[in-house]
Amino acid sequence: MSFLPGEKLRYAETHFKFKLPWSLLYKPWPEIIFDAPFQFVPGVEPTLWIVVRDADRFPTTLKNAEIVLKSAVDECCGTYFENVRVHETQFQDAHKPGITICKELNIEVREQMKFIPLALGKIPAGSYEAHCKLTVERDGKTQTFERWNLPRLKPVPLRFKVLNEKPPIAPGYAAGEMHCHTHYSADHVEYGATPEVLQQAAKAVGLDFVSCTDHAYDFAFTQEDYTKEAVSPVPRFQKLSEEIAALPEKDENGGDMPLMIAGEEVSAGNSKGENVHMTVLGPEGYLPGLGDCGRYWLENRPTRSIKQILNMTEAHCFAAHPFQQMGLLEKFVFRRGYWKPEDLNIKGKHPIRGLQFWNGIRDEGFKLGREFWINELGKGNYLLPIGGNDAHGDLNGMTAVSLPLFSLKHTRAHTFGNVRTVVKLNKSGSTTLVDINAAFAADNCYITDGPALWWERTGKEITFHARSNKEMGGGFRYIRIFGRRELPNGKLAPTEEIMLGSLVAAPDHADIPVATFGFAYVRAECETATGKFALTSAAQLL
Repeated sequence: MSFLPGEKLRYAETHFKFKLPWSLLYKPWPEIIFDAPFQFVPGVEPTLWIVVRDADRFPTTLKNAEIVLKSAVDECCGTYFENVRVHETQFQDAHKPGITICKELNIEVREQMKFIPLALGKIPAGSYEAHCKLTVERDGKTQTFERWNLPRLKPVPLRFKVLNEKPPIAPGYAAGEMHCHTHYSADHVEYGATPEVLQQAAKAVGLDFVSCTDHAYDFAFTQEDYTKEAVSPVPRFQKLSEEIAALPEKDENGGDMPLMIAGEEVSAGNSKGENVHMTVLGPEGYLPGLGDCGRYWLENRPTRSIKQILNMTEAHCFAAHPFQQMGLLEKFVFRRGYWKPEDLNIKGKHPIRGLQFWNGIRDEGFKLGREFWINELGKGNYLLPIGGNDAHGDLNGMTAVSLPLFSLKHTRAHTFGNVRTVVKLNKSGSTTLVDINAAFAADNCYITDGPALWWERTGKEITFHARSNKEMGGGFRYIRIFGRRELPNGKLAPTEEIMLGSLVAAPDHADIPVATFGFAYVRAECETATGKFALTSAAQLL
């Protein structure tokens, strides 16, 4: 993985020295971090995890943990209740103005990676900060730290919500995380979470399915040495598939667990011979792509072209973060580029199915990717809009290598499950890989970080539906409906227009029929009072 400016790095690997004798990030302790989903839907007990990595090299005993919860009084002004120390057994009293949970652990960790859950018990609905301390012991030495033991990185609290009600979703639809990484994506500067933890986190935040899209190039190198090429990448890809297949379909109460899908993020060559990333939903087997793996110095030509990858699989393929901004060194050293219009109209087994232009945050890459998608709609190329988070672990916020050997950083971007893709299921409503594939073969989906926004077709009539709730920001700042007309010569108009029926300051429950005569397609976007956003696929009318 490149460590150059522009690349989004995750769960920070701090022990790799690039064959140098020193590093300001190196300490003879495992990396240890507290993490938690960013929200908990009703019926899921709030749980934190202690993430421990590289304890096979640095065996460590976790002695005790202290978690101080602060309940938000007013999220806008950021004021909080005073803290009150109580013992864990007193935590059931939800009316205390502040709560401290003390847990004796005495857990010796020797594994390369271990996730230790800490259940918090019943917590009233609301917004919380969790200030976490951990005392650890190794070789007779004891240390206590807050949130993480990562060097040169200031600790920040976990933030999460306990919801009164589930996030709104269109009836008969399923919500999924379309771009995330497990511990099989691990290299010089980053690593991901286990499929088991991601499934539990998906349940907590309210997802129905998760596509685990690990890097094709990471499968091709050994887990023990990131620079040593494996005899074959196939066994590691098969191991991920087996690990996912062994996950439970039901929870302890008989409820459905989210469907986990073994996918892949493949580095492929665009029409300019540059490396771009493509996510694949449940491929039949391993797909090669080592072009920008960062392990061959300046030898960074694509392993396979986009067309070659498309011809190697029947699975749905999506352009991953097509306009994620990058630095000049990434472009020239790692030969990374952007997706081109020519890459989206390749003739072969099947074309690219969608554009994942929402990659955790609405930044410049989102804006450019959205325009790219709209331009393709104007050509009659009805690609699906796809949202994902590119989370490597990152359940609550991103810890990352900023400058290898020297510094780390933390942001709240790219949080697992925050941006979701919501697809319409068949009439049975079941959520299997067959059902998810069928949904993506159709044309009806939306992407969101909060509200529900979808369309229904009755003949050639289209009705848009928008739903929000108090926790997603209440009413809407706007609901905009866009359409593109068909011109007398049979071509599509050069630009979209905002249609009658669009609303400003709309309530949290809106149903909007639109007059579609003369339009080739219509679509919609909305934003709630707190900035939560959703966008639909294009409803074709011709």
